[in-house]
Amino acid sequence: MPRISKAEIEELCAQALPWVGILGLAIEEIGKGSCRVRMPGKEEFLRPGGTVSGPALMSLADYAMYVAVLSAIGRVELAVTTNLTANFLRRPKPGAIIGDCRLIKLGKRLAYGEVSLYSEGEADAGPVAHVTATYSIPPGRVE
Repeated sequence: MPRISKAEIEELCAQALPWVGILGLAIEEIGKGSCRVRMPGKEEFLRPGGTVSGPALMSLADYAMYVAVLSAIGRVELAVTTNLTANFLRRPKPGAIIGDCRLIKLGKRLAYGEVSLYSEGEADAGPVAHVTATYSIPPGRVE
């Protein structure tokens, strides 16, 4: 069971992370240390050639990690990205992108996880990108 609810994360983002709303990012599922998030298809996210841009994909992946970290540790707003590595595997079609995230290791000060990104409706075709990320967790959180 997650240590923070979907509604609590949405409230936090509405108050402190307006870019989440601007991008239209949404939580579809949340578990302890895992989540599924969605980024809608928007014309603004496309790069020349009609594919979803790398920065848009990385934004979704970073959001997925934030949700997964908070789902494992609770509302610790100052958990921040310290590293994010994206491998772009195939061209995403224009449209919504789904991100499946899971934490691989959760320590006292660092969380490490992975995010697989898929074009919506094309999970069987394989991920369009694979992202690994590390988050720094501030000292003093309650276990």
